[in-house]
Amino acid sequence: MKDYSSLQNGSDIRGVALSVEGGKPVNLTLEAARDIGAAFGVWLRESCSEASPSVAIGRDSRITGEAISAAIAEGLSLAGVSAHTAGLASTPAMFMCCAEGEFDGGIMVTASHLPYERNGAKFFTKKSGLEKADIKRILQLAGEGSEALCAGLSPAPVSRCDVMTPYTAGLRGRILAALGLPEGAKPFEGMKIIVDAGNGAGGFFAERVLEPLGADTAGSLYLEPDGLFPNHQPNPENAEAMACITKAVIETGADMGIIFDTDVDRAGAVLPDGRGGAAALDRNRLIAMMTAILRRQYGPITVVTDSITSTGLAEFIASLGCRHHRFKRGYRNVINEAQRLSTLGEKAIFAMETSGHGALAENYYLDDGAYITVKLLAALVEAKREERPLLRLIEALREPAEGFEARLPVLAADFAPYTEAVLKGVEERFAALEGFSIVPENYEGVRVNADESHGNGWFLIRRSLHDPLMPTNVESDSVGGAAVIAAALAECLAAFPELDITTLLERTK
Repeated sequence: MKDYSSLQNGSDIRGVALSVEGGKPVNLTLEAARDIGAAFGVWLRESCSEASPSVAIGRDSRITGEAISAAIAEGLSLAGVSAHTAGLASTPAMFMCCAEGEFDGGIMVTASHLPYERNGAKFFTKKSGLEKADIKRILQLAGEGSEALCAGLSPAPVSRCDVMTPYTAGLRGRILAALGLPEGAKPFEGMKIIVDAGNGAGGFFAERVLEPLGADTAGSLYLEPDGLFPNHQPNPENAEAMACITKAVIETGADMGIIFDTDVDRAGAVLPDGRGGAAALDRNRLIAMMTAILRRQYGPITVVTDSITSTGLAEFIASLGCRHHRFKRGYRNVINEAQRLSTLGEKAIFAMETSGHGALAENYYLDDGAYITVKLLAALVEAKREERPLLRLIEALREPAEGFEARLPVLAADFAPYTEAVLKGVEERFAALEGFSIVPENYEGVRVNADESHGNGWFLIRRSLHDPLMPTNVESDSVGGAAVIAAALAECLAAFPELDITTLLERTK
């Protein structure tokens, strides 16, 4: 038996696919990829009613993507599953080719925003993306090896397919339908809309979505696929990447700038601020904007977010008559919670993590950066019709004066019980301290509010489920307040010598 368990990353597979100087050893080998392909084929045959299921395989621009895709296709073939390689594609397209297309399964070869030497895979069926338990089972099957796992099965053919043509046609159709326009209309005529794809898989959006609808995309950045990502990290959370698209919006006078991560399941945007500058729509701002757009469409809704969203965002959502349900980190956690609430009769049609993963009930609860962008673009056209700036929708959003995240290493060998003890100690300490209050109905870690005389903000300390770390977020509505809050927390954490609080102490100065 082979052990592939280290390749599991929640509901995805991720590993090192390329040896680089000073890097980690390669563990996502072509042999592993073939075994995983065979395992998914066997799992799919057991899970769906089709006697001979078919699977589409797409990839982002990473330099190891083509070889890994071919190895996965070989494994699928050995399992008697017809494999269809789609070439460069987006993660959402690999689900849509199942949900609205002919395929029983989809595989996207990607490691999202991670460095170029990493790679991985995301898996889909006609119903949804796979869950953690599914990935665990697939890796267990893969451990048997493709030859043993597929003994006695007749190999199926491998061929090419096109998933991006129907996917991009669907995006264009959604924009036109949202605006009440017929096929062939050009709602973006006279508008400049630019894209920063970061040399990932998102360059298609400029050429195949925006330009056919009349947009001027001149000034777009890094649309060409390049698996070494030579310009900046393709990641809407990356400060350098956001600065790059913001600068481009200002210099080109664009009506909107759009930025995607490598595989296009996350997005951010930039809008001109009307004063010669530009404002980023990311993190809390993007959630606020989407909430405002959806409120106009659906009336009051429930918005499910991850645990580190700001107090100002909660107030903004409430001001719209909507309910904010702050849940756990992890895009699958947020999406699954929205679906759970929906089954209970709550209007939880929107879920978004501050990383940019956003999902809508109207789109299969699929985290699709391009679809989120479709909603923003339709709202941009509507704002033009009403002769108002789109940013006006979130002008009431109160944003923190400052904030930071510190990732605190846990030195204890058995880190799970140690982090539990840390959380218990923090809760007991701050429940008794004047000027601080424990936030009720908190689903992850310990979240504490600080009054105006003790930092005027909040902190959240939580434990990583997979790594010996305690990520800690601090925000304040006052300049200098974050340091005050950090100092109070650091004083408490000093009682736990096997928690390295160096990065937190640096924030107290």
